Order: sequence, then C-alpha cells, then structure tokens
Amino acid sequence: MPEDLTHTLHLQHWTPGLPRELPLPQEHLWHGLAQSAARQPDKAALIFFDSIVGYGSLQREAEALARWLHHEAGVQRGDRVLLMLQNSPQFVAAYYAILRLDAVVVPVNPMNREAELRHLVADAQARVIVCAQDTWPEVRTVMARPTPRETFGDDTRLAHALVACYSDHLTMPTSLRVPDFVAAPWQALGQDDLRLGACTWADALGRSQAQAGATALPPMQAGPDDLAVLPYTSGTTGHPKGCMHTHRSVRFNALTRPAWLGQMGRDTVQLGVLPFFHVTGMQNAMNGVLAEGATTVLMPRWDRDVALACIERYRITGAQLIATMVVDLLAHPQIEQADLSSLKSIGGGGAAMPEAVAARLHQLTGLNYIEGYGLSETMAATHINPTHRPKRQCLGIPIFNTDSRVIDPATLQPVAIGEVGEIVTHGPQVMQGYWRNPQATEAAFVIINGQRFLRTGDLARLDADGYAHMVDRLKRMINASGFKVWPAEVEALLYGHPGVQEACVIAAQDAYRGETVKAVVVRRAGHEALTGSQLEAWARERMAAYKVPRIVEFVTALPKSGTGKILWRQLQEASAPSH
Repeated sequence: MPEDLTHTLHLQHWTPGLPRELPLPQEHLWHGLAQSAARQPDKAALIFFDSIVGYGSLQREAEALARWLHHEAGVQRGDRVLLMLQNSPQFVAAYYAILRLDAVVVPVNPMNREAELRHLVADAQARVIVCAQDTWPEVRTVMARPTPRETFGDDTRLAHALVACYSDHLTMPTSLRVPDFVAAPWQALGQDDLRLGACTWADALGRSQAQAGATALPPMQAGPDDLAVLPYTSGTTGHPKGCMHTHRSVRFNALTRPAWLGQMGRDTVQLGVLPFFHVTGMQNAMNGVLAEGATTVLMPRWDRDVALACIERYRITGAQLIATMVVDLLAHPQIEQADLSSLKSIGGGGAAMPEAVAARLHQLTGLNYIEGYGLSETMAATHINPTHRPKRQCLGIPIFNTDSRVIDPATLQPVAIGEVGEIVTHGPQVMQGYWRNPQATEAAFVIINGQRFLRTGDLARLDADGYAHMVDRLKRMINASGFKVWPAEVEALLYGHPGVQEACVIAAQDAYRGETVKAVVVRRAGHEALTGSQLEAWARERMAAYKVPRIVEFVTALPKSGTGKILWRQLQEASAPSH
C-alpha cells in the first residue's frame, strides 16, 4: 500500500522564506531571562499597571527567591513546587526562581478550591507552594488539615508556603482600573500561619538578601531532557493529569510562535492577558518574550477598558486573545475612536473565531486573526495558520518540526481529505507522558511508522490544502435522529446573528429525536428583545434543519474557565435530566 501523504499537503502553502525546522534547544530555561538581563538590565521586562520591572531587577528578585526556596524551604533539583498566582511580576519571578534551582514548576489555577488543590499537592508530591494572599485561606486549609493518605494514595503535605501580595509591585500611580485583589494592601500573617510554614514574600526577600553573601545558589545541572514544567490538564475526565515537559519542549514551543509570525524582536510589546498558569499565556507572553528581551504588559484579569488603554499607552504590537475577549473588545463603545495602529499581530486559539467577528476585527485593524491550536500536552501550539495565507475558523497547519495527522480513532488509519478523524501529533513540543500515570500515558500515544504520536482526542478534518479544521472534541457530539451535529460548527454560525454576543451549543434530551440541539445565548446590547423563536427562524435559513437549535435559553453570562474558555460541560451537566 502506498504511503498516505495527506499530512504533507500543507507544505505547498508554507510561508516563503520560513525554515521548515528550527534547531532543537539545548539551553536551560533560566538562560532566557539571564541572557536578556545581561544584554539590557535596564530594559522594561514587565509593565504592571504602569509600574515597570526591568530585566536586571527581575533577575535579582528571582535569584533572591531561589535562595529562600533552597536554603529555607529545602527545594532541591527535581522537586515540584506549586505556583498559584495570577499574571503578575511575582508569577514571573517565582517561575524563574524555581527553574534556577533545577526544580519543576507546577502552575496552578488560582481559582482552584480545596479539593482540587489537595489532589495537585498529593499527585505532584509537592511540599512547597507559592501563592497570593487572596488564595492563602484556601492553601491554609490544606496545610492545616493534611489530606489522608488513603484519599490520593500518598501522604505528601505542604510544609512551606510563600505568600505574595500583588500590590507590592504597584510602585507607581496609575489611572488604569486595578482589580481589588491586586490593589489590596498586605494582610499580616498570624502566628498560626507562621507555625504552619507560611512566609511573606517581603520577608523571604529580606532574609535572602541579608544572607546573599553567605548563602550561594547551587550550580545548575539540569539538561534539556530534564523536567522543567508540569502543567495539569483540565480534568474533563477524572482527576487532572500532570503533563511532563522538559526544558527542551518548553523552550522549543516558546520560540515557535515568534519565529512563525516573524515579528518578535526586542521592540515587541506583548499584551500578557491570557493566564500564565496556562501554557498559551505562559509561552507566548512570558517565556518567549523574556528570551527575546522584549516587553510584556501584564493583565491579571481580562478588562476591555484596561486592555484598550494599554494598547494605546504602550503601543502594544502583539496580543494573544481568545475569541470571547475579541468579542468583548469589539463591543467597547470607544473602539471606533481607539488608536490600534501599533498592533502587528492578533491571534489565539482554544475555540474557533466566528467569521463575523474576524471580519469586524479586520475592518478595524487591517489584521487577520491568526488562529492556532495546541494542548497542555504539547506546551501550546502544534498548528498555526500561515501569516501570508490564513484561513478563518481553521486551526492552521503543523508548525516547525511537527508531524500531525488525522486518523480514524478506531482503526488508527489515515482518513481521506474532508473526512472527520482524530488529530495525532509528533514533535519536540510533545510531553514525555503523564506524571505518575503510566496507564494514561500508554493510552495517550500510538505508534505510526515507528514514530510516537500523541492522541489529542480532538476531531478535525483536512481540507484540500492540508489545513486542519476543528470539528469538536471526540466526545462532544449531538446525535439528533442519527444525524451528527458538531456544536462548534453551530456556534460559529450563531455568531453571525447581530443579536448574539456569545453562544454555547449543547445537547438536550428529546423524546422523539433522542437528542436535540440547545443553544445557551448571551444577547448583544441593544438586542434585548431577541426571542428564541426569532433566532431559530434565522438559523433555519443558514444551516441544515437538524443543526438548528430547537431550544434557546438566554442568559446574562456564560460560565468560563480561568483561561476564558466557555465551560460547555458545566452547561451540559446542568441541562441533563435528574434521576
């Protein structure tokens, strides 16, 4: 049988002048910060509500934290350290402090509650956590009542907590709206907190700097294949799983998007609003920017007023924004008058960008929204649209050094152009496996032509040009009278209605059809009179009858994850009939 070549079709549309492969990184992740600090110590690395952190001071703060973590918290090479902070100078300094010790960063969503945190502590076998004062009560509960061994099969407990106050880095007055949790002054730790092993960020820095001459940092020994970052999956099935990433896999994918866009340089100013505890924000607005010696404007939470002001004030050149953020930004009452001329690149992923929204963005900025695709398991991107020939509502094509294919999930054979199959990926950005979970690791990979491919669990189809188009998650499908309905497709069409601000499509039980299509919709301002029957009638003119939402529920807001993705499973579970 001749070899299937559908996975190479995209090469005919490779960006002219762009190499097919990048050299595999051999450097420790710490060197990205250290080299930039050596070149330009006074250059702004981070801007945080008008307060500036230079490269030199960022490196010094990271080294001081590393001394405290090593000498007082006992962090050694290979230890896992939980990092539970929003986008902030403290996140960046702590991240690199952990790496400086050859330890492993475990990024944690600050919205995690006690039970979720307990699982991460036990599974990662972590004894140290860096958190913010607003999450300290949750962390304190975990430290005060260790998880019973039988709960997770491990008796690991947190012994040390480094507690940060975001407002410590608000060193300049600002006219920007600062979230309350960022502006909050320091709340002193009590004696019970100190006995549990808590230490304030300021105290840790003070003690470390006082002992700097007497307490040297250990030499870095980690190589490119040693673990560096352990992000956990979203846990859509069972408990979250840790994705084992090395210095090489993290550094490789931090360098790919800048190289792909061809626009990253030291003059780049990136908007850092996607959460750094998630791989997309971490790579594109932190690791990639710092390695280049560019600047990141930090936003701990999405706020369209602050985002628009920062774009104008700091002449932001690049922004990674998911679709819901773009929808909100374009709905800003001052968007027509705003100066967006500094922007050179806007892109994102996680959910397809609706055609109508992308067209509006292009009208305002002249820029195409560059969509991409990736996972925690791949430390961000495996696919990005070529900048010279992007397609809308499309994942793009495999990036440098990456072999991605679309196969039949049951037979593992390649599917024909236009047919739906599962995306599988082989490349240097792919994780080593799931932490302490060999069964899940085995199930996540398949061997094709002697190469180890990650099974993504995402359904897609390739078009005649070799571009990948998302159909949906493997298990997110509506079966209406035998017709397969892919919610992402229906959602994209609904966004074309002028009265739809946001939409999420889920399955609803139907006595006749088995399942039917339900749309949960947020109305756009000025369209409060829109009814479900009107939207259904509009949809019938634009999609096959079996795809039309038979049920429309209007809500004021859709539930979203910490990374801004719509939590469709939460809506699905809430809609399920009780038994």
